[in-house]
Amino acid sequence: MFTHISTQQQKGLTQIICGINAVNETLKQGKGVVELFVAKGRTIGRVREILDLARARGIPIRFKDRGYLDRLSPDTSHQGLVAVISGYTYYPMEDLMAIALSRKSKGLLVVTDHIMDAGNLGSLIRTAEFFGVHGLIIPKDRSASVTDIVHKRSAGGTAYLPVARVVNLARSLERMAEEGLWIVGTEGQGETSIYSFDWDRDVVIVLGSEGKGLSRVVRDRCHHLVRIPRLGHLESLNVSVAAGIILSEIARQIGNLTSS
Repeated sequence: MFTHISTQQQKGLTQIICGINAVNETLKQGKGVVELFVAKGRTIGRVREILDLARARGIPIRFKDRGYLDRLSPDTSHQGLVAVISGYTYYPMEDLMAIALSRKSKGLLVVTDHIMDAGNLGSLIRTAEFFGVHGLIIPKDRSASVTDIVHKRSAGGTAYLPVARVVNLARSLERMAEEGLWIVGTEGQGETSIYSFDWDRDVVIVLGSEGKGLSRVVRDRCHHLVRIPRLGHLESLNVSVAAGIILSEIARQIGNLTSS
């Protein structure tokens, strides 16, 4: 079984999700879990809801030695629980635009400009989902994709936040602008503080990569550039932390983003 799963993962046909929160949220959303592995000796109390839900959905449950789960998830803490899912399915970007623009509240999408670290992407997905973002767009090349590590770091966020992957990020921003979305880039030298900017509009927030920030071609597609005011000596923030600060200000200005 272990060899079978590894081969499937290499082909991109399946992925694994590790950890209690991530597995639980994925199961609740019915996101294609095909098998569940539980470490022998694992205290059942915290995972009873997960096991009951898996049984109700007819998902096979396998009790394995902890070393087996360690081999399934060598780079991620699994907490004695690993779910095997069918490969992650990205949304078309057009669908994300339609979701955002169909809301009674203002539409809100997030775009990442080549974030390479899977942990950062997972944390960003968790933050974006928490604040009710309607979708995330990432580039296909030179960017982290939705992998096992991203599932775990998102703490179940990947089960709720739709993600699109696009070939040409600059062209995609132009397409969103054509539909009336306001493209707002974030960087330290932005001309307006996030606290002075009027967020009461349909917005696409563009977040730069770790270290390099926004690329020139992406910056040129932004209608406006905003900054988070810096009070200390450090010049930058982790991308998920920066996103949380910005999204919190948007929520403060315009209220509930998730209303239908």
